[in-house]
Amino acid sequence: MRIVVDFDLCEANGMCEAVAPDVFEIDEDDNLHIIAEPTPELRDSIEQAVQSCPKAALSLED
Repeated sequence: MRIVVDFDLCEANGMCEAVAPDVFEIDEDDNLHIIAEPTPELRDSIEQAVQSCPKAALSLED
């Protein structure tokens, strides 16, 4: 499993961080960081974060 971020689309509005704060982080410069390896235990929250992205900048690959 791998999280893919299209940084051209990402506006760093923080929806992913709100849904999965153990996985995503927006820094003070509005840059998105993936702070955890995607694990089966985190899959549900990662999928919710992907679906909540208003710019469709996130995807999850198996």
